[in-house]
Amino acid sequence: MLNPESRMRWPVALPFLLIAAAAWATPVRYVSQRGAEAYMREGPSYAHRVLWVYRHRGTPFAVTASYDVWRRVRAADGTSGWMSANMLSDRRTIVVVGRGRAQIRAAPGSLKLVGLADPGAIAGLRACAPHACEIAAPGIDGWIDKARIWGVGTDEVFR
Repeated sequence: MLNPESRMRWPVALPFLLIAAAAWATPVRYVSQRGAEAYMREGPSYAHRVLWVYRHRGTPFAVTASYDVWRRVRAADGTSGWMSANMLSDRRTIVVVGRGRAQIRAAPGSLKLVGLADPGAIAGLRACAPHACEIAAPGIDGWIDKARIWGVGTDEVFR
């Protein structure tokens, strides 16, 4: 039970708690791995244990929170942890998900097939329409169904 003095301080402390919570939470945005190696940690400091070492430049991550120079990220497989902002780039990439090869078309809704992508393949992201995204990888440019990629929001549309 609260004593009368603590009840009086609670309305004063509430705005500060709301500001701190807003600073902690970040709307989800997508980034990619900057270098050849990136370390995902349990918490936002170098003192925290390394959970995973990512070894593929361009791997996409969803940023779910920020704290100082640290970003809480989620990988395509759902793994979450903290990475230093120095290990991340604002360059957008995607990873192919699902079973079997994904078809890459010349344009959204086109029947012209320009390539196939295996699950786990990573490509640069150029644009997104409501149901497909334009991707680029060495030797291939085209459009892929949004349902077959991770690294872009379901409602995200941009040129």
